[in-house]
Amino acid sequence: MKSLYAAFDLYPSAKGAATHISHMVQTLLEKFDKTILFVLGNEKIPKYQFEENFEIHRFTEQIPNYLMRAESYSTWLLEKIKQHNDIKICHYRDIWSALAVLNNDNKDYKTVFEVNSLLSIELPYRYSLIKDATLKKIELIEKFCLEKSDVIITPSETIKNNLVENLKVPDNKINVITNGADIPPKYKKPIDAPDEYIIYFGAVQAWQGIDILLKSMKGLDDFTNLKLVIISSNRKRYTKAYRKFTEKLELNEKVIWKHQLSKEELYAWIQHAKLSIAPLKANSRNIEQGCSPLKIFESMACGTTVVASDIPVVKEIVQNNISAKLIRPDRPAELSRAIRLLIDYPEENQSLSKNAFKIIEQEYTWKKKKNELKNLYDRLLRK
Repeated sequence: MKSLYAAFDLYPSAKGAATHISHMVQTLLEKFDKTILFVLGNEKIPKYQFEENFEIHRFTEQIPNYLMRAESYSTWLLEKIKQHNDIKICHYRDIWSALAVLNNDNKDYKTVFEVNSLLSIELPYRYSLIKDATLKKIELIEKFCLEKSDVIITPSETIKNNLVENLKVPDNKINVITNGADIPPKYKKPIDAPDEYIIYFGAVQAWQGIDILLKSMKGLDDFTNLKLVIISSNRKRYTKAYRKFTEKLELNEKVIWKHQLSKEELYAWIQHAKLSIAPLKANSRNIEQGCSPLKIFESMACGTTVVASDIPVVKEIVQNNISAKLIRPDRPAELSRAIRLLIDYPEENQSLSKNAFKIIEQEYTWKKKKNELKNLYDRLLRK
């Protein structure tokens, strides 16, 4: 029996999406005789890879226009799917993959739509000039894919509630399988790490609140040895605006930038940080749509206390003053005070990190999440 996983994402990469893809594919490999992965590629990685029970096909056309690239990918994927027989499960994480899977006239497989976000909400943050008419068309595609897919999985209750309330998806069609984390071994402190630092890691999109974090550093000027380390999953050029903002705030000596580190390097930086900051903004992307911040799970698994925005998607994972420190979003002064408190009171810091680590062990290991996904596949195949 074959399974298929498709994602309009570069793989592998330093982004959280790649981590999620990796664990989903591993689950399929454990469950099925053969798994085929369709993703995006570039000139640095092979267009095709093959192992005994695993194939990777990469779409490598470098089309600058996002929508034209998505359309071309979807056409490419449909043709690829038609070349494979005996596929029992098709699992996809975006509407462009879904269109190919669902529009196959000869399909004889079950379909799983993994909804981590909605393009109709996210695209305006990436492309500010996108037209309302285009977003309306994307909304129609989303509704089609949600309706025609056999099963929907989401990583948070917030996303599920949005799908049920706003898009009228039947509640019993949606399964919440949260993100998770591996508990890494202990790594040595990076050679170039400062004596004392807090950390932000992940993508640098507008909804992440990096500007709020940078502003909060101005309220910590008296912590002369404290640095902020920002480890971006994006290339250096994508952080240009934030670097300029850092200069404007006269924080060049306080902020250290790193880019696209390996998992081992990243874990070492997280483990030796005083705090890990997730200053998510209170906007439509985080509140109305929802998410499941992988950086929170991975920080907890590294034994590093999380300071995060007090919004629903975060409160699904941690509790304020028990397993994390939560502050009202979009308030640099409050974020400064929370950071100050946990540095001044290390025993409180340690208590939060210990409680958070126990939660990961009990509820959020990737092994547990994979088992939940396997059970979902079993139920779907029995129908």
